[in-house]
Amino acid sequence: MTLTAVLLLGAFHGLNPAMGWLFAVARGLQERSLDRLLQSIPMIALGHLASVALVALVVAATGSLVTGSVLSIGGGVVLVGFGLWRLLSRRHFRWVGMRLSLWQLAGWSFLMSSAHGAGLMLLPVFTGLHAQGHAGHAASGGLGVAALHTLAMFGVAGTIAVVVYRVAGLTVLRRAWFNVDRMWALALVAAGVITLAQV
Repeated sequence: MTLTAVLLLGAFHGLNPAMGWLFAVARGLQERSLDRLLQSIPMIALGHLASVALVALVVAATGSLVTGSVLSIGGGVVLVGFGLWRLLSRRHFRWVGMRLSLWQLAGWSFLMSSAHGAGLMLLPVFTGLHAQGHAGHAASGGLGVAALHTLAMFGVAGTIAVVVYRVAGLTVLRRAWFNVDRMWALALVAAGVITLAQV
């Protein structure tokens, strides 16, 4: 996976309403405040970054225990399995409601990003970094990848949230909704198949 792919996956995460921009819009509309929306997006990005960085650090720490091919095979199987589970699951992760502090919002974002496999999508990049050097380089490189990925997510999510808040509100979302969760699950399965094909 290239840097372009990392940024495009970040943009895709930003596009996905389940990753937080819809929550930010709802908070802004609830308080009738663009500032409330703008305060929400960085905290959502922080939770997303923590989820992705955790996967990067786990790969860097455990990569020395197993060979790169074992990590790739295991990661590919996890991606395909997780994607199929998300694709076939009718249940959706729930939280406590819309009245969250900014730190609770970051925690919600961490849980949602983890539940949707945000860090798993970058597993081919993290295992590739580990194969190229020792754990310290894999950890710092993985955190850099996580930061760039999250920056792309932040930019796209923030832009969409502001446009929806200012121009459309939630009425357009009621008319033009599509299931990004299903598309995301298919993307996870595809990433797993690509990972397994590279072994």
